Amino acid sequence: MDVLFISEVSSNHNRDLDRCFQFIDQSSRIGCYAIKFQLFRINELFSPQILNKSKKHREREKWELPLEFLPRLAERCKEKNIKFACTPFYLKAVEQLYPYIDFYKISSYELLWDDLLRKCAETDKPIILSTGMANLDEINHAINVIIKTNSNYALNNALTEKRNKIQFPLSILHCISKYPALPEECNLAAIETIYKEFGYPVGWSDHSVDSGVIYRVVHRWKAKIIEFHLDLDEKGYEFNLGHCWNPGTMETIIKNVNNGIKADGENFKEPHECELEERNWRADPSDGLRPLKGLRTNYT
Repeated sequence: MDVLFISEVSSNHNRDLDRCFQFIDQSSRIGCYAIKFQLFRINELFSPQILNKSKKHREREKWELPLEFLPRLAERCKEKNIKFACTPFYLKAVEQLYPYIDFYKISSYELLWDDLLRKCAETDKPIILSTGMANLDEINHAINVIIKTNSNYALNNALTEKRNKIQFPLSILHCISKYPALPEECNLAAIETIYKEFGYPVGWSDHSVDSGVIYRVVHRWKAKIIEFHLDLDEKGYEFNLGHCWNPGTMETIIKNVNNGIKADGENFKEPHECELEERNWRADPSDGLRPLKGLRTNYT
């Protein structure tokens, strides 16, 4: 099964609908399973104490996604055969997103907010839970809140049948909430710990912008969901934070990752169909010369 790549637009849309369409088109073109936006309002994201003191935080108002974009984005995603997801950052955002999105993504920063977890779980839509900065107790608490709200998110035989299958309705992403995160800070081995502790599919939310990290998390730690931040042209509002990929580089990685998975094959050692003709050109054991004697006689 291919790895499911999710492109995270964040606020790199710059409140421009045509630019949003370009993100959707490019994400679909390079092989992403889904594209994710964020829906927040500054006055419902930061406390008044912070906004009163910090011009930097007040200026993030220009990063907000306009609500009127949502139906157009959903329509474009359907046209491009890519899933549409979004992170709600205030309670009303959950219902505002509901008619349009395929799944919710809970931000690492909102992991402790039980009311938001319940609100998302009440919808019965798939949830991806990001766990940057969290410990196992905090992850366990969030999962329990979701399950107690809606038992459809509980583990079942379909979820646990195979590690390498992504099964909604609930998945978890390991994450390091530093922008950018150095490879030595990524602690990819925690993916195994989270999986063993909770049993849900576990992926990786990338802030490293390092291809070696992506390959390692797939081939060593068996992550089957990779979320990454995308910018088109180094003009997105968040590009200068240093955690965004460009489409060309990520297209190569997606292709290489999924080609590598295809190369795994099956658990046997027999001549492959593509080798059958070449078998006749092996050295004959009687004289060590190629090809086998049966082919020499009939060779034209």
